[in-house]
Amino acid sequence: MAIRVMLVDDQVLLRTGFRMVLAAQPDMEVVAEAGDGVEALQVLRSTEVDVVLMDVRMPKLDGVETTRRICSEPNPPKVLILTTFDLDEYAFSGLKAGASGFMLKDVPPGELLTAIRSVHSGDAVVAPSTTRRLLDRFAPMLPSAGKEPQFKELERLTDREREVMVLVAQGLSNGEIAARLVLSEATVKTHVGRILTKLGLRDRVQVVVLAYETGLVRAGGQT
Repeated sequence: MAIRVMLVDDQVLLRTGFRMVLAAQPDMEVVAEAGDGVEALQVLRSTEVDVVLMDVRMPKLDGVETTRRICSEPNPPKVLILTTFDLDEYAFSGLKAGASGFMLKDVPPGELLTAIRSVHSGDAVVAPSTTRRLLDRFAPMLPSAGKEPQFKELERLTDREREVMVLVAQGLSNGEIAARLVLSEATVKTHVGRILTKLGLRDRVQVVVLAYETGLVRAGGQT
């Protein structure tokens, strides 16, 4: 079954470009488009969508608030925030709102397609190191930055799970974490899965955000 994609952007030419790229793929289908957040929410009430490509700067309702509303619904589609280098604060807000990742608007077609497939399969599309750099910049905006970890649910984690969470937030892949802790990659994947379940998180991006938000990891990747 083809991945059902929705394009949300107030720039018609940009939507047209993305639609042309996606239409050439046998496993993807653009099933809906919207020019602003209000329209997007209306369309989603009657259209089955797997992945939403979401602009941030739009009239009526911006992409961050639209993402927040989408992700608050039961069984929501995955959301990819579209951003530019000078709008990192929007990407950060989008991640906190529930987006599965963020991409640059001038992303090469191949990377766009890979990202959509990855998100559809349940993975985050943002490289952990990229997420970390983004959070390093905005960590001072977080209420708990610079303090001891404040999230009580972190107490649910075992010492090993807490250790893995720190390394995820510092930008290490499962393979790198496995090498660091002398574990198998499958074991690390299991630990990450348990962290997500215990903390009620959706993916690695949310793990990184929470680690910074609680002060478990601070700007610069320090603990």
